[in-house]
Amino acid sequence: MALAFGILAGIAGQILLKQGADAPDFLAQVLRPSTLCGLALYGSAAFLYIIALRKLPVSIAFPSVSLSYAIVAVLGHFLFGEPFGLKQIGGIVLIVGGVVLINQG
Repeated sequence: MALAFGILAGIAGQILLKQGADAPDFLAQVLRPSTLCGLALYGSAAFLYIIALRKLPVSIAFPSVSLSYAIVAVLGHFLFGEPFGLKQIGGIVLIVGGVVLINQG
């Protein structure tokens, strides 16, 4: 359960960091509420991952976190209009397939 919440916190953190990325300069970006919340969520995700590692082998937990890459890619397309073509779809299929294989058994 901690791993699932950690993955969700990481996803939300990444989206919030992206929202803050259109600032005119680095300092303005760092001080944006979306950036600060995104960093806080990333920190929370790390702590949740640590909790998950108490019960899960790292060989299962760490690859499972890669699901966040796939989800963020899809959200990036719908929320920010980022490109999403056959290469991205192929990569997501490989990620999801790998996570499914690792978590079996």
